[in-house]
Amino acid sequence: MGKSGGKVTIKKYANRRLYDTESSSYITLDRLAELVREGREFEVVDAKTGDDITRQVLTQIIVDEEARGSTMLPVNFLKQLIGMYGNSMQNAVPQYLEAAMESFKTNQKALGDAFGAGSLAELTKRNMEMFGGATRAFTGTAQKMAGASEKELEELRAELAKLQEKVDRLTK
Repeated sequence: MGKSGGKVTIKKYANRRLYDTESSSYITLDRLAELVREGREFEVVDAKTGDDITRQVLTQIIVDEEARGSTMLPVNFLKQLIGMYGNSMQNAVPQYLEAAMESFKTNQKALGDAFGAGSLAELTKRNMEMFGGATRAFTGTAQKMAGASEKELEELRAELAKLQEKVDRLTK
């Protein structure tokens, strides 16, 4: 899929093979999953009828991922989802799920920004230092380190207060 431009058409043949019309080559469901992760736009059409079967193919990718052990969908959620078919709320579910996923992605990005890789790494490092301090306290070596441990504890408290302020600002 060389181009990064418009929507790519994938044709699905009766023999279950997927043909990428952009690159003029056959591809796999795994490649389609990669396209999704890359943010590429595509549609899958039945080669014989021309019907749009994108939804069914994407569902098959999810089924395959779940079967491989990459479980993400809880059983209770799946049961509830199945229960919604034929329900009077069936038409509202797709919009709700899309909005929920968008909200999740927004929150995930906000948390990533608030707790950037450096912040989390530093917090983890300090937590390990505190754990080491607690271990030394139980082994009798804490007496020598009492001054340094208190200073480190105060620094950690200040860092946690800063992180809490960031979280509070994000949730308002």
